[in-house]
Amino acid sequence: MTSPVLVEERGGWRRITLNRPDKLNAFTAELHRALAGAFADAAADESCRAVLLTGAGRAFCAGQDLEAIGDDPSGVGDLLDELYNPLVRSIRALPKPVVCAVNGVAAGAGANVALACDIVLASRKAKFIQAFCKIGLVPDSGGTWILPRLVGDARARALALTGDPVSAEQAESWGLIWRAVDDEALAPEAERLAAHLATQPTYALGLIKQAFAASAANTLDAQLDLESELQRDASTTPDYREGVAAFAAKRPPAFTGRAR
Repeated sequence: MTSPVLVEERGGWRRITLNRPDKLNAFTAELHRALAGAFADAAADESCRAVLLTGAGRAFCAGQDLEAIGDDPSGVGDLLDELYNPLVRSIRALPKPVVCAVNGVAAGAGANVALACDIVLASRKAKFIQAFCKIGLVPDSGGTWILPRLVGDARARALALTGDPVSAEQAESWGLIWRAVDDEALAPEAERLAAHLATQPTYALGLIKQAFAASAANTLDAQLDLESELQRDASTTPDYREGVAAFAAKRPPAFTGRAR
């Protein structure tokens, strides 16, 4: 039986691929379990210093597989509590960078899972669609939180209320994603980025993610205090000492990614 998620180790980083191409990589409970396991394994493996998430075939992810829900709508909220919310939390909390390569349509929860990643690249054929209103639902998987922070309240409301698609070029222009690239360049550029991040001071990158995660709820004073705390932590690592030594010697640093 074909696995719904493929994991490839790439020398310091991992490529995680949603693998239901015949269903546009739509989410099922089985796919969720496999994806949760892949992220848990990446978090536990100190040799894994970055993650690349993408989809197989012509789509990134079409959201929830509605056929897998069936006719009983009572479990839709439970799906969020049991599967989607833990997935988004695990991506945001992973103490190493997550790159997402959106290789085609990213709709519904598929769009919002992509946007939960740290750096998002998209092929020019990709589209981001808040498709929830088309079936009488509310944006989930963090959509109502992350969209206003990325594109502002006016655009976020319009995207959620109309379900209109956003092209990769428009998504880049609005700041919804990092970059739109030519279709054939997506995989190699995303892999180069993941490989680069895997050579960087991983522990410090995890602290950067922690700082940004806290900033949405913090006052400026609270955020300044947090920055001081995290900077003290970062400055005690071997990578800080290596970075300073490499700068002084005018050579490339050799980071280990470790805290101590």
